[in-house]
Parts: sequence; C-alpha cells; structure tokens
Amino acid sequence: MKCMSLSNSIPNIITIGRILLVPVIVWAIASNEMAIAFAVFVIAGVSDAVDGFLAKRFNMSSELGALLDPLADKALLVSIYVSLGIWGAIPRWLVILVVSRDIMIVGAVIISWLFGKPVPMKPLMVSKLNTVAQVGFAAVVLGALGFDIEPAPYDLILMISVTLLTLVSVSLYLIEWTRHMSTIEPRR
Repeated sequence: MKCMSLSNSIPNIITIGRILLVPVIVWAIASNEMAIAFAVFVIAGVSDAVDGFLAKRFNMSSELGALLDPLADKALLVSIYVSLGIWGAIPRWLVILVVSRDIMIVGAVIISWLFGKPVPMKPLMVSKLNTVAQVGFAAVVLGALGFDIEPAPYDLILMISVTLLTLVSVSLYLIEWTRHMSTIEPRR
C-alpha cells in the first residue's frame, strides 16, 4: 500500500475544508446572512486557488485531489445556485439549467463507466470559462445582497454569460460523449 506523505495531502485537506464550507454558505443564505455567505464564498475561492497552487507548484497533486477538487467546486456552486434560486435571488430557470448540465455530465460519465468505456475526464476550455462565469455571477449576487450594492449591469452580463456558456458546454460534452459511446459494439 502506497502511503501519502503529509505534505502531499495538504492540498487535499484544504479541498476537504472547502467542501465543509458548503453547509455554512447554505445556512448563511437560508438565514439571510448574505454578508457571511459572501465572506465564506471568498474564503472558499481563496482556498481553491491555494490548493491548486500548492498541487501544481510544489508537485503535491494526487489522484484523490484530482477527484476531490472538481467535486468541491461543483458542490459549492450547485449549493449556492440552488440556495439563491430558492431564496429568489436568481431565476429558477438558471438554477435548473446549471444543475441539469452537471447532472447530465455525471450521468454520462456513469453510463460510459457501466458500459466499460470510461470517458477521459478533461475539462473543455468552454467549461472552464463557464465555471468562471458561474463563480463571478454568484459573487456579484452574494455581494450585492450582502452589502446592498446595485449589481447592474454586471449581474445581467454574467447571467447571460452563464446561460450561453452552460448551453455550449453541455452541448459539446454531449457531442463528445456520443462520439465516444458510438464505438460500442452491439451485443449479439
């Protein structure tokens, strides 16, 4: 059994800490403590940057980290979008779009795994841009609610960006997945 040194697990510990911040942000939004939600969201964002920097710069990356980091990002963003949608701060159709995209991607990965044709996990550039837009939109909404700041026109620009990038991203992933899965031989 290969043992991971403590120094190599530091980015993973930071990532697990980010996952543990998710219920705090959900609580803050549900309790109308938007300034707290914004502050915790900023802490989560900084922790994401720190664990990524440590993993890359000091060669502390691991297989566990490669799985945990996107899980932490998705848990954080989906939780914030659902909470803000329930609270009425962002349109519910946008919440449905963002969450549905992630469900479709996870479902496609599971189906390909069940068929013995695992899909290589490599994020597309449009998905990275989508994540940036999602983070930016969440930050603007939380900041506006937490500090009584007028978010216009940034909220609208970011909402349109999230919508378009989410649609393009899920379309490209589904096209790639369909190509990948089309090589499966029918059972006889």
